[in-house]
Amino acid sequence: MTHDRYFLDNVVGWVLELDRGHGIPFEGNYSQWLEAKQKRLAQEERKEEAKEKALARELEWIRSSPKARQSKSKARIRAYDEMLQEQQEKLSGTAQIKMQPPGRLGGKVIEFEGVSKAFGDRLLYENLTFSLPPGGIVGVIGPNGAGKTTLFKLITGEETPDAGNITIGETVKLGYVDQSRDALDDNKTVWEEVSGGDDVFYFGKTEIATRSYVGAFNFKGSDQQKKVGLLSGGERNRVHLAKMLRKGGNVLLLDEPTNDLDVETAGFGRSLGKLRRMRRGDQP
Repeated sequence: MTHDRYFLDNVVGWVLELDRGHGIPFEGNYSQWLEAKQKRLAQEERKEEAKEKALARELEWIRSSPKARQSKSKARIRAYDEMLQEQQEKLSGTAQIKMQPPGRLGGKVIEFEGVSKAFGDRLLYENLTFSLPPGGIVGVIGPNGAGKTTLFKLITGEETPDAGNITIGETVKLGYVDQSRDALDDNKTVWEEVSGGDDVFYFGKTEIATRSYVGAFNFKGSDQQKKVGLLSGGERNRVHLAKMLRKGGNVLLLDEPTNDLDVETAGFGRSLGKLRRMRRGDQP
């Protein structure tokens, strides 16, 4: 059992998918399973669209059914209830990540000029100079201890440079997911931690119930009442992402955002892919 995609791709020959109480075996590696699942989900989506249309027709019939036919309607109403229950269970399979629309971003985003940083005798960088353009997507790579997390902390102001200047644009609103996840309150429930106790908030210009928003991160029903301190690493990661994405930001700093992430939340990467289509000041 692992969340390591590289390991899954290069070692396993079979994948057992646990989905809504069922085990679905597949012969092949992780990438092959993903491709097969994508085709299966596309087929399921077509079936679900047909079911939704059928549900809409049945609901319209129920609302307009005259009392004289009520005795003959019971079986049809029961069938509608069963269809509705099945539809709701289908919705609980995969987390659907929602992202707050970003605010308008100006021409100046993040600029480093001659920045140096060291911890004791260990020099992380010296005379580091770069400028992040609007809409830029940058991957920061390097071995453990190279200073990747420190770079983010310099941007957020948690650390200060030994030399040089860091400039953050006036229109920049940072959204930061740090790899430690220590900012979460273990004594709060999932819903309390994400919602802050509010029943509703605005997602863009649309008012959304906070329980619905938390549910979109695959915390359904009683799962929202779990204490944060009892969550798995992947669940904890989802809570952290939900908090950050709720607050929004036009510059996102993601420090190992998929570390320990549950497979059912793989859609997060696809959601971030929307950023590739962004231009300065555009909405995704």
